[in-house]
Amino acid sequence: MNRTSTTLIGAVAALAAVTGVAALAAPGDDGTGSTAAAGRRPVERSTLVCPQPSVSDVAETRYTAFAPQGSKGKGEGKGELYAAEKADTGGSDGGSGGGKDDGKGKGKGDEGKDGKGGKGKDEKGAAREKPDPKPFLPLSAPGKPVTADASASGSSAYFGSSEGRVAPGWTVQQTTDVAVGAGRGIQGTACSVPDTDFWFPAASTAKGRQDYVHLTNPDDSSAVVDVNLYGKKGRIPSEAGEGITVPPRSTVPVLLSTLTSEPAVNLGVHVVARAGRVGAQVQAVDEKAGGDWVPSVADPSPSAVLPGIPGDATAVRLVVLAPGGNDADLKLRLATPTTQIAPAGHETLHVRAGMTTAVDLNDLTKGEAGSLVLTPSESGAGATPVVAGLRVTRGKGSDQETAFIPATAPLADRATAADNREKGSVLSLTAPGKAVKVRVTSSAGSKGGQPVSRTYTVKGKTTKSFEPPRPEGVKGGFAVTVDRISGGKLYASRMLEQKDGKLPAFTVQTLPDDRGKVLVPHSGQDLSVLTDGDGDGN
Repeated sequence: MNRTSTTLIGAVAALAAVTGVAALAAPGDDGTGSTAAAGRRPVERSTLVCPQPSVSDVAETRYTAFAPQGSKGKGEGKGELYAAEKADTGGSDGGSGGGKDDGKGKGKGDEGKDGKGGKGKDEKGAAREKPDPKPFLPLSAPGKPVTADASASGSSAYFGSSEGRVAPGWTVQQTTDVAVGAGRGIQGTACSVPDTDFWFPAASTAKGRQDYVHLTNPDDSSAVVDVNLYGKKGRIPSEAGEGITVPPRSTVPVLLSTLTSEPAVNLGVHVVARAGRVGAQVQAVDEKAGGDWVPSVADPSPSAVLPGIPGDATAVRLVVLAPGGNDADLKLRLATPTTQIAPAGHETLHVRAGMTTAVDLNDLTKGEAGSLVLTPSESGAGATPVVAGLRVTRGKGSDQETAFIPATAPLADRATAADNREKGSVLSLTAPGKAVKVRVTSSAGSKGGQPVSRTYTVKGKTTKSFEPPRPEGVKGGFAVTVDRISGGKLYASRMLEQKDGKLPAFTVQTLPDDRGKVLVPHSGQDLSVLTDGDGDGN
């Protein structure tokens, strides 16, 4: 046997072994040599970032972690958070808080900030090991929430990950109660997935508002971030917002008013990571009208749905930004409990390219909860993408509280609101097109109780708002999971409210899909790689 034949036989054997392994590892393999088609499978790991809550001396924050039952994640599983260090980059809470960088991701604080131990130096300069930090809010099993409370003095930004059976749908809610002063009321946000691109309409640098964008880096290398501002005249130049360094496993708060000398009542904020990735959240603090977190919106799109406007809203302001190079013309519709209606005097809206446009819709709900639906005035592939958000106010005079509702992505499979109380939770489900059938499950409480599920139908072009079913014998807080069963597109939000005297304190979190499943492509044997393309045997 010559060397060429021996080499060919060896290559065939090696490639056969490789393709055999691929077939065995392919998802859905039934052992017969065939493999299943592409399908959605539970994720094996997920990452979340929580911003630093209010540092007010009268603020108390509750954290709630939860993973839904029936996720079919693999392994024992765990979910843990770790405190992010406050980055020392030469800024302060009253300044930009960020350091400049050359775009290569190098900045102060890069060493010894891995969140799980590192090296520092003692007074004599000798190296010493940092102790491993304790995980915060550990979750080891799906189906039952875990909670933890923190005062303002112990507040921190957090980052962390989950794996195994708690990874699919792992959700953490952060809810802060501020008793008095600027921002008083409820400030709530769902901890977010780190990314490289965020849009925040409805921010402000007006007198009486202090809005911060919190940038938190969960990774082992520095991130470099640009914070771009857009007003009613277009992009606002700001060198201070360029090249902000966020060291590894650290957080940087940036006061938006330090990025521009021009006060802007209705501001669009675009956060872009040019290196690495971050979690980004905007915190709005108003001296007279409370405050809340301004959530990031879904990716720019010609259409938008903003679900869950409370029926007793006394003021509703819509802020829209067309980030591209073309103007946008939109139709406005309110999806009520019975039908869609056009707000009187605000049936359409023209948005100029690169600029923010705001409109007050104060008498929008007329006592009935609803959702705002934006669609292009003219259908077609050339419709201009927009980002949109609502600032919603309840109460009057000195008893006002504010929350924000962003345009959100549809709920394809499932979403969860982690922190719910025995009273004060309201779900809003919107079907802008065809009717949708959903299953709502309230989990066991953090201190006991039995889960309960009910099925609902949301009629097409309507919004259904209701209190979620109360778990049997519930003790402590509980989670509410929404599963889309069939029908058209579904958009969802959860309002958490509580009465504090005459103050109608509340916060709203939209419920986009929890990304608990990912698309796994089809794989199988392909022995054609062993054949010679030109047929000459060489």
